[in-house]
Amino acid sequence: MAPKGAPLPDNPEAMELVAARFKVLSEPLRLRILQELDGGEKSVSELTEAVQASQPNVSKHLKILQDAGLVGRRQSGNTVYCFISDPTVFELCHVVCGSLRDRLESQARVFSPRTRR
Repeated sequence: MAPKGAPLPDNPEAMELVAARFKVLSEPLRLRILQELDGGEKSVSELTEAVQASQPNVSKHLKILQDAGLVGRRQSGNTVYCFISDPTVFELCHVVCGSLRDRLESQARVFSPRTRR
């Protein structure tokens, strides 16, 4: 049974905000960036290398994550460092990943050969 949390909002404006949060998380590269930042603060160049993407592409996705309030940034000299500013994003990822794992395990049992006794 799914855990109970806050109910979905009942007004269109709030529903748009919820949809926007899911939209931000719908891009695999953004999820990879978040995964890298889960280990702690990283510079943009470190993130670029870790996710194997171009610096302009990583910066574009970091801006989207920052605008959504999921990632923060600080500058030290010429280097920009990014960090997770809303750790609850990992709770959501944990719930989604757990649900997917359960579903895939269930499907695998259906298609696995039966053991004879």
